[in-house]
Amino acid sequence: MRIYPLVFKHVFAKMDPEKAHHFAFDAIKIAQRVGLTKAARKFFAPAPKLKRTVMGIDFPSPFGLAAGFDKGATGIMALSDIGFGHVEIGTVTGQAQPGNPQPRLFRLVEDRAVINRMGFNNEGAEVVAARVAQARQQLKSDYAANRPVVGVNIGKTKVVELGDAVGDYLASTRQLAIHADYLVVNVSSPNTPGLRLLQSVETLRPLLTEVGELADHVAGRHVPLLVKIAPDLNDEDIADVAKLATELELDGIIATNTTIGREGLKSSAAMVEKIGAGGLSGAPLKQRSLEVLRQLRALVPSEMAIIAVGGVTDAQDVKARLDAGANLVQGYTAFLYEGPFWARSINRALEQML
Repeated sequence: MRIYPLVFKHVFAKMDPEKAHHFAFDAIKIAQRVGLTKAARKFFAPAPKLKRTVMGIDFPSPFGLAAGFDKGATGIMALSDIGFGHVEIGTVTGQAQPGNPQPRLFRLVEDRAVINRMGFNNEGAEVVAARVAQARQQLKSDYAANRPVVGVNIGKTKVVELGDAVGDYLASTRQLAIHADYLVVNVSSPNTPGLRLLQSVETLRPLLTEVGELADHVAGRHVPLLVKIAPDLNDEDIADVAKLATELELDGIIATNTTIGREGLKSSAAMVEKIGAGGLSGAPLKQRSLEVLRQLRALVPSEMAIIAVGGVTDAQDVKARLDAGANLVQGYTAFLYEGPFWARSINRALEQML
């Protein structure tokens, strides 16, 4: 009998979603601090056969945690200990910011989905960078060559004008690149006004070029660089991004972020309308995310990594993304519904499938 679904139904489902998230995440971090997750690492650890090398980096498992869960890099060790092959922290901005007013996180339980308009709430690149540095050192000490990977996702500070966006991303890069196993430029969240306009090739080219050059310079090594795109791009725009990524020799693309669409939901239209604006994630995004993945895989070189995310619930979903050409797969929303044994269950099932 699985315990967590009962805990979710009788405890977390009755709490404000953002408070429930902090409560559950704090519990995982407390377990790490008192040594419980370290003691249970063998129980949670991915099998050696799941290890793969992507972008020149060794990942213990193809399955990792997407950006958005650990925005401030406060739980990298705890999340690594419970089985995620990589943890992508952020989104981090150049300046600290509180994000959008609450409430800003909403569950669609019937759809196994979430709508959020968090707005990149975080403590800023300088504060987060110190935490990432400390966590990576501890991972190296505890895990040696088989350590989980740490990705860093950066975005635009809300108060910064679009015309000054490149400088803002560079401020984050200057602080964070040296500590990142890989770096992600997020231009696809719907919750920062105007951000998605940066997905146009004309604005994306100088942004990615300058971030990539600075990242390698400050780190003294090549820092794999990826761009994260929205599922709402049309086929022509996806092709343009793929062409640009190929031209710039990016290391990868993350497909996809949350959607502003609301099609095909089981939840009542009145409920969805009352929630209002925000990015939808979870099971309803599964098909579109898979479609974008297939389009990208057909358009970019085989050596370019694609990290698939959106609507991933179980090992079958992970394997479907790998079969469709993804090199790595991420999840997030299902973690809220499935609980702390989620990564372990996916890794165990993948071990059998692969």
